[in-house]
Formats: sequence, structure tokens, C-alpha cells
Amino acid sequence: MEHIADRHHSTETSHIPDALGAPGLRGVRGIPDVFDPRIYAAGIPHDRFRALRDHYPVARQNEDEVLGWPAGPGFWAVTRHADVVRVLKDAADFSSYLGATQIRDPDPADLPFIRRMMLNQDPPHHGRLRRLVSRAFTPARIDRFAVTARQRARELLAHARESGADQGREFDVVRAVTDDYALLNLTDLLGVPASDRGLLLAWTERVIAYQDPDEPPVLDADGRPVNPRSPAMLAEMFGYARELAAHKRAHPADDIISVLAASELRDAELEMFFFLLTVAGNDTVRSAAPGGLLALADHPAESRAWWAGQVAADPAVDELLRVHPPVLSFRRTATRDTELSGVPIAAGDKVVVFHASANYDERAFADPYRLDLTRTPNPHVSFGDGPHVCLGAHFARLQLRVLHEEMRESWQGLELAGPPRRLVSNFINGVKSLPVRVTWRS
Repeated sequence: MEHIADRHHSTETSHIPDALGAPGLRGVRGIPDVFDPRIYAAGIPHDRFRALRDHYPVARQNEDEVLGWPAGPGFWAVTRHADVVRVLKDAADFSSYLGATQIRDPDPADLPFIRRMMLNQDPPHHGRLRRLVSRAFTPARIDRFAVTARQRARELLAHARESGADQGREFDVVRAVTDDYALLNLTDLLGVPASDRGLLLAWTERVIAYQDPDEPPVLDADGRPVNPRSPAMLAEMFGYARELAAHKRAHPADDIISVLAASELRDAELEMFFFLLTVAGNDTVRSAAPGGLLALADHPAESRAWWAGQVAADPAVDELLRVHPPVLSFRRTATRDTELSGVPIAAGDKVVVFHASANYDERAFADPYRLDLTRTPNPHVSFGDGPHVCLGAHFARLQLRVLHEEMRESWQGLELAGPPRRLVSNFINGVKSLPVRVTWRS
């Protein structure tokens, strides 16, 4: 599988010159900076991305030292939809394996370890692992979770109301509903005891929120931050994965880990899958669910149509995913000298695709800053594309559809009660809190 206080509508893009003229907003040779994680604390920087798409679709970016993390060599930012799709589909020219898939380069000593993850492999080795996991991630198994997910959504919404979020009272929908919904669904799918969900949340926070000041980094003996994906930082999670797999071999159940534990996966591969499914499986829905509510609150006409039951859930979910993609960016490494939108790319260069820009590309979407819950076709790249397209996309869509349907059954409408608190990250489009007021149905 494979997270607005500022709210961005189509009218705001007319202010690009002023926004880009503000201090600290320009990168290489006046090209807008989209690397600094702190930018995203105010939402997707639509003005910068639009300027890049229009004038610098493949743009050189500085990789400065920020938030205690050391400077890097820089990278190419790819912002147009067609170019993003090309990079994601073309594993021959743009590798996930050479430098892994995060913008910052891993420690060279950690790279062999990080490359064991399916996310950081290329065909044909990637295909072997994906086929093994796909046997567990079947649509039939996931569909059986729909009943459980629907009951969980109802219980969380009822509990929120009973806890004081009744008519017109402010509450944080992230804390009250969406965080637990995503996490408990994941424990069901994996076969992790609900009592251990705190462990999964802590491990997810460590990996996803490592750029956020609310999650201080672990420092090494020299005072440098330690990569949360390094072997030392994942040892506890991997030990748990081995214990869980051993338990499932002795006591199999209808869950993903039972299937993987009985497969031909090697122990090291299973540990990496547990890491990938735990982090990506949780944070996709955890980011998209409140992000979708934020998008609805930002577009009153579409919001009224949604709460009135005039819009089908499936296209609505895809449009909310387009507007608020859970993942902001992914990195590839050029395997050889090539060219992208007329820009020469050298072998070994980092190439970073920005899903958050591609989803708003006027070349692919009519009136992209308008929320259109009936938009079709909707070729958003929120779940990626190519060989690494999100394995859990079906599961994520199911969870989001069920949650939004149950919210619509419970609520007549929703309004923001304050600005959201966002994750400081150039990777995950996270929402840490979202204060709302809702009108409950009788």
C-alpha cells in the first residue's frame, strides 16, 4: 500500500506570483521548493506545484539539512501526471531497488537490508514476492471484512456521540473515530490481537512521523538521527513478527499472517512484509479518512449533495482520494542516462514523483481544484501505478466506502470547528487532528 488550516480552491491558484515571492519559498535557481517537510504542515502547496507543472515539470530540487536530518545530493521533482505515470510504470529506467523509495538516501550500510522489502525491489524479483502476498490479499478475504468494518464504524460513531459529541458539540474526529477505525481494521486483517494495537501504532508513528517535531528522532552516539527503517530501529517489530508467525503456524486463522506464515516466504521476507503491511496498511486509511472529511467541508455544494444521499459512495471515495492523496511522493533512481519531458536525467539521479501534484494536473483532470464526487474517469495516482500499484487498494477503498456510508447514516452534515493539525512530512499527507461539529440524525 504502496496523510486544509489553509483551504485550496481553484481561485487560490491565481496568487502564484505572491506566494512564490515569500521568503524561503524558492529552491534551485528560483524554482519553487517542494522538498522541505515543513511546507506540508499547511497543506498541499498547490501554488508551488502548479508553477512547477507549468514551467518546470521536471525540476531540480535542493535537499538541504532540515529538522536535524543531513543534507543530500538533491533530486528531480516530477509533477505532471503523464510523467509521474511514466516513471511509476518504467522500472527499467527508474528503479525502486538502487536507492530505495524514500527521498533521503539511506545509510549505505542499511541499504541491503532495506532492499529486502518488496516496495524497494524491481521486476522480476518484485513480481515473485508480490505474487506470494497476493494469494493472501484476495478480494474474497478482504470483502469478508466489510461486515466487521461496518460494525466497527457504527460502534465508533455511537461511542463518539455518547462521549459528548452530540448535536453541535466540537470533537476531534481523528481521535474519536478515524485513527481507531484504521488501526483496528488492520489488526483484523493481519490477525494481530486487538490488545497489541498500541504496538502497531507506535511502530507506525516511528516510521511515518519521523520528520514531525511531535515525534523526536532517536539519535546515535554522534547526535545524528537514526533512520527509522534501519535494522536497529525495526528489531522490536521484527521480533514480534516472528513470534506472531510462529503462533499462526500452530493456530492458523482466516487472516493475512496465517497465510504468509504457511507460504514459501523466508523468515526475513515475512518480517519485511509485516513491516510494510503494518505501516502502509494503517496509514493509508488513517490519512485518507480525515482528509476526505476535510475535503467535503471545504466544498459546501458537494458536501450538501453527499450528506443528502445524492451521490454514490464509490466514485465519491475515489474523488476524495484524488483531492487528498494519502501519499505525497515516492522516489526512484535512474538506472541509465535518459530523458523526461525534455530534461536529461543522468544514471544514478534521484527522481521523485509527486502524487499530490499529479492529482491536480490540468492536463489530466478538468477543473482539478473543484471537488466533483461524480468525476469519471478519475485516473488519480493516489495508489500509485505500474508494478508497485498499491496491493491493498481494494481493502483501502472498501474501508473508506464503509466508513463514509456509516457517517452519512449517522450525520446530516459536518463543519469544521477549527483548523486541522497536519503531519510535518514530505511523504505522508497526514492529519493529526480535525476538530468538527456534526448534525446527528435522530
